[in-house]
Amino acid sequence: MLAPEDIKPYDAARSKTEQVEEMFDSIAPAYDFMNRAMTFGIDKLWRARAVRMVGKTLPKTLLDVATGTGDLAIKIAREIPGVHVTGIDLSEQMLGIGRAKVSKSGLSSRIDMRKADCLSLPFGDATFDCVTVAYGVRNFENLAKGYREMARVLRPDGMLCVIELSVPKGRLVNPLYRFYSGVVIPAVGRLISSDTSAYSYLPASIAAMPQGKRMLEIMEEAGLGKTSLLPLTFGTCTIYTAYKG
Repeated sequence: MLAPEDIKPYDAARSKTEQVEEMFDSIAPAYDFMNRAMTFGIDKLWRARAVRMVGKTLPKTLLDVATGTGDLAIKIAREIPGVHVTGIDLSEQMLGIGRAKVSKSGLSSRIDMRKADCLSLPFGDATFDCVTVAYGVRNFENLAKGYREMARVLRPDGMLCVIELSVPKGRLVNPLYRFYSGVVIPAVGRLISSDTSAYSYLPASIAAMPQGKRMLEIMEEAGLGKTSLLPLTFGTCTIYTAYKG
């Protein structure tokens, strides 16, 4: 099986970071609709569960990596009193949509969104009380380096919360998932978006990602501790948490 870094949206020659930026710029107008359609709206419940977990740590400063169109950043700012959220993303088109949503929500004073690379975060050591990533780590050019960077900007005892799609293992659910992710999602993606490669990349990138205990091991190798995981919806999504020692 290919490593996640080897799964790229378009071709083998160019860097994954470059291609991920290009892909999300391309699909930005359809992104929110496709998220709701692909998950039947359950992604909202997954985010809500993660925000409740994050809220228990009472963060005052939070970094949302791969913030995209800002759904998680907005949910966090609405649900956690007093928190200031900084959202970063590679895609300027996604950020543009996100900034409009932040402005419409009335949260512009508490959410900043800027273009930045997760592998070279433009923040000092120990800057944030919490770091979140929703459906983004599988797009990292280098997963281990991404985790090291997120650990670096966390304050001592700070929390990392990662929401990521995963492959269910159940004998009944797994075949249904593979048909849906491998056939239905690419077909719908081709109808909705002009980028025919993006929604074939999605199931391939999910399948290639380290999952379960292996994901926790990578977090620990990056210097994080007290790792745990919470599978959701028959294992189609997993919330991973860790803390900086």
